[in-house]
Amino acid sequence: MRVLPAALQDHLDSGATTLCWCWRITRNDGTAFGFTDHDRDLAFDGTAFEAASGFTGSEISGAVGLNVDTLDVEGALQSDKLNEADLAAGLFDNARIEIYRVNWAAPSMRVLMRYGNLGEVSRGGSHFRCEVRGLAHALQQPQGRIIQYGCDADLGDPRCKVALGAAAYASNGTVASLGASPRSFMVSGLGGYAANWFTRGLLTWTSGANDGRTGEVKLHAKASSGVTIELWQKPSEAIAPGDGFHVTAGCDKQFSTCRTKFSNTANFRGFPHVPGNDFMLRVVSRSDRNDGGRVR
Repeated sequence: MRVLPAALQDHLDSGATTLCWCWRITRNDGTAFGFTDHDRDLAFDGTAFEAASGFTGSEISGAVGLNVDTLDVEGALQSDKLNEADLAAGLFDNARIEIYRVNWAAPSMRVLMRYGNLGEVSRGGSHFRCEVRGLAHALQQPQGRIIQYGCDADLGDPRCKVALGAAAYASNGTVASLGASPRSFMVSGLGGYAANWFTRGLLTWTSGANDGRTGEVKLHAKASSGVTIELWQKPSEAIAPGDGFHVTAGCDKQFSTCRTKFSNTANFRGFPHVPGNDFMLRVVSRSDRNDGGRVR
């Protein structure tokens, strides 16, 4: 049961209300933006709420228990604070959102109606729709470790301990020319590395329209014509020849890769020796030594 402030309750009891919705979105970097469906800007708690931002929300409903409460927020990308490029770049992924019911004539009369995080976002050239997930969503996320063949550490993190700053595992490069798709491009500066060395790695733009943004490498190919990088997702801004980037080596999370590529088996965070289906399906063979064979 939500208890309303006395002043807001008196306003509701009056029968003639001046209410609006306000949304405050706080990105993971701490930057906060405010939006309202009122026809003029409002401000409270140190946040300015921009009017005519195109925000509308679906019906808010709640459920008993640990079911995840969700609602949709949609609108037009007509605010300088919320645009297609920032959404595509992932700046609003899992951002915190607060939804207020506010008396626009006296913004001190307000109540927090919903608190959660932004979930799946679908967008077009001038329109977006995002899912707002309730706090119970965090309870559905896997916790702890999973018994699996692959490593569950991120390459270079404190559990992995690979020094990604070393020249063997990281390099700077420059876009030489554009490829057949907006996700691929020919590069210079990576000629000394074997093909696929940076596949599954992380590329960070250091100059150009995408400066500071990151993308995952889908393919690092090497041929007589030169070196090609292809990303999994098209950057939010167009790539241009001369754009600089920093790229780190990729890892497929397998024990053999940890051993041969990184010499880091002591810090492998998977379970490569757990018997799997292939072990259970082995049969006795007259030509084998029948000692189980070598698993790794």
